[in-house]
Amino acid sequence: MLLLALDTATPAVTVALHDGDRVLAESHQVDARRHGELLLPSVDRVLRAAGTKIDAVTGIVVGVGPGPYTGLRVGLVTAAAFGAATGAPVHGLCTLDGLAYAAGQAGLDGPFTVATDARRKEVYWARYADPRTRVTEPAVDRPADIAEQVAGEPAVGAGALLYPEVFTRVPDGMPEYQSAAALAALAAERLASGADFLPDRPLYLRRPDAQVPANYKVVTPK
Repeated sequence: MLLLALDTATPAVTVALHDGDRVLAESHQVDARRHGELLLPSVDRVLRAAGTKIDAVTGIVVGVGPGPYTGLRVGLVTAAAFGAATGAPVHGLCTLDGLAYAAGQAGLDGPFTVATDARRKEVYWARYADPRTRVTEPAVDRPADIAEQVAGEPAVGAGALLYPEVFTRVPDGMPEYQSAAALAALAAERLASGADFLPDRPLYLRRPDAQVPANYKVVTPK
């Protein structure tokens, strides 16, 4: 097994290579505006560090979100392109699940909430019984609207840090952004147990920011 994992659903451009037992190499950069610019060099750097090439990869693991529209597409299109070029299957995982698994690696047990920044004063979020078991579907909401549901529970992720008045228990040492290393380790576990994966399609929970104008002026000749 040789898994190439990547995720661009959060401000982190994160890539890792996993052999089924351990992470062989990883790259992690936080830059919300440069996903497209940073991802391929990160993949190249990880493969070089592990002393291998893309055609040796047996599976592609990609975070499918939820996440902002443009950044999320970068990782999914790249994963699909690698899968098509190598013939390796592409395995989708919820980005929030990767963060929950990383929180478990950092020592957090359940129950807890994972929340990432959805912009527009909202968060993408889900609740977990433990680092491997999500108990609610991913959702996007204003923090004040979910305060009762998450009250008293630990929370992790950049969304939780942004709204301490709602997420009042954010343990020290927890992940803020996605980690491809954790995503790859979670995928390795699921492959070993025969668990299902998500399709490699974006998990959008709302319409993109860019919209076609309702009453635009036609300037081409008839």
